[in-house]
Amino acid sequence: MKYKSQKVAYWFFALCMLLFSLQIVYGFIMGFDRIGIQGLHEIIPFNVARAVHTNLLVVWLLTGFMGAAYYIIPEEAQRELISVKWAYVQLISLAIVGVVTIIGFHFNHWEGRKFLEIPRELDYLVVVNVLLFLFIILGTLFKGKRQTTTALVLSMGLFFAALLYIPGMIWFDSQVMDSFFRWWVVHLWVEGVWELIMGGILSFLLIKLTGVDREVIEKWLYVIVGLTFLSGVLGTGHHYYYIGVNKIWLIVGGIFSALEPLAFLAMALFAVNMYRKGEKSHPNKIALFWTIGSAIVSFVGAGLLGFAHTLPQTNLYTHGTLVTAMHAHYAFWGAYAMIVLAMISYALPNLTGRKRYESSQGMMAFWLSNIGILGMTVAFGVAGVAQVYMERKMKMDFMVVQSEISIHFVVLLICATMFTIGIGLFIFDFIKYGRPTDEALETDNQGHRVDGYKIDGHIIENLTGTSEKKGKTVI
Repeated sequence: MKYKSQKVAYWFFALCMLLFSLQIVYGFIMGFDRIGIQGLHEIIPFNVARAVHTNLLVVWLLTGFMGAAYYIIPEEAQRELISVKWAYVQLISLAIVGVVTIIGFHFNHWEGRKFLEIPRELDYLVVVNVLLFLFIILGTLFKGKRQTTTALVLSMGLFFAALLYIPGMIWFDSQVMDSFFRWWVVHLWVEGVWELIMGGILSFLLIKLTGVDREVIEKWLYVIVGLTFLSGVLGTGHHYYYIGVNKIWLIVGGIFSALEPLAFLAMALFAVNMYRKGEKSHPNKIALFWTIGSAIVSFVGAGLLGFAHTLPQTNLYTHGTLVTAMHAHYAFWGAYAMIVLAMISYALPNLTGRKRYESSQGMMAFWLSNIGILGMTVAFGVAGVAQVYMERKMKMDFMVVQSEISIHFVVLLICATMFTIGIGLFIFDFIKYGRPTDEALETDNQGHRVDGYKIDGHIIENLTGTSEKKGKTVI
């Protein structure tokens, strides 16, 4: 690491791993419920497990994004965070909000709005927490020696994510109005501004891992930002088909939903192209696998599978079925979970000074988790298609259909077990790295701290952000 304050990122990553583990536990509770094993049903009903599972997904990803920002922004701005103390205050308050929310769900203390179940009083604490985070990040960026495109895109994504949380806090008596603005949070986050966050992190990692010139990589970012806003914002219309809004949204949503895969295709081409242009000599292959994998899997999960069921002619039948779960699981995994794990895999050796990426354990974590989630996606897809046919075409009763497709959840649980073993290995590696240390701060041959990226002892990234290829990476 280049700056001492980057150590803050480690503790966000640690909280992120804890919350991810809890999300997996509640996923298994729902999976067992689906096949009739309901020993915990009286304590944790299915609706509680579902609310905890989906909200933990959002919280652990946001925690990972914040950790990534606390690592990336000092390096991009070339200065320490403006306040390490307040960064830790923000972390603790975020953890408190998460714990209180999860406990409250078990006592049916929530708003009951899908994906936005968090109680209203905690909404205000979330806003304060995010404002504090933005103050630290933006203050560091604009007081720094430089403002790179990578840092600006990442910060813009984080800023708009905070801004778009507000519409979900507005109270409406009309169900139509409430649903209209609820999708501003749910859709414009995951298919809009979160893509900017992903793009910023992806750009940073490719600069570090491939050795390709910063200017080349950041030009791609402009393309990604343009495609994201072109398709993602108006693509929100595919959620408006059936909630009572004007019929024009049927046309707008259909057209721009079809364009949404382009942003993810651009990311996939971007990552693969930069990898092919680079030296391919960075020793941290695990971080590189997670980075390239994120771009490719996000195109399949968020792009192709999203396109497959959001067109009006298809969504008429698939809306609200397990086909949606198929798309959601693979999309979130590829677009956001994998990029967070990529960032952690890159940052940990630099924060701790320990090169555990040279072991085979991290690579096993990558393959087991990816094969497992792919199997889960296929199981959801097969179950979803069967559900659509029996419910929407044959007009069979909902609960009868759920009983008929329960066998697919046995397959899903087997694949989920493989996925969990992979994530378990990743977390074990995380723990084995240990805590960050000041000894990991980069220094030159005279023992002075440097603001560059070293190859064969030479700094190749200067204060302007340009780089040269000078040999094999030996970080």
